[in-house]
Formats: sequence, structure tokens, C-alpha cells
Amino acid sequence: MHSPPDESPRRLRVQRTGPLLVEGPVEVTLDDGTVAVSDRFCVAVCTCRRSRTYPWCDTSHRRRTAD
Repeated sequence: MHSPPDESPRRLRVQRTGPLLVEGPVEVTLDDGTVAVSDRFCVAVCTCRRSRTYPWCDTSHRRRTAD
């Protein structure tokens, strides 16, 4: 799939232990069909689903509790 001629491709940065960083603006379609929109220049998309602001990362992946 190619971007329209007037748009450059979005850049994604994958982090091993953190969120997926996406150059914005961004639209994320969730499992239930809800669309979350951000017009920020860079967005952190949660990949661990611990975020209270899912789909956006709130760094909850850093606060792990011991079992």
C-alpha cells in the first residue's frame, strides 16, 4: 500500500520494552471499532494494554508489581 502523492509515509519506532512510537497525526482503530485520534507530532501507542489511557501509553508498563 502506498501513501497518496501529497503525504509522506508515517514513521514508526518499535521499542522492545515500551510503546510503539508513531509520528502523528494518528488515528487508531480499536477492536470494538472505536477510533482514537491524536494530532500530536509523536504518539506513544500502548502495546502492553496496562495503560489507563489506552490506546495511548501512560508508562504503566514501567510500574510492575511483584507476585
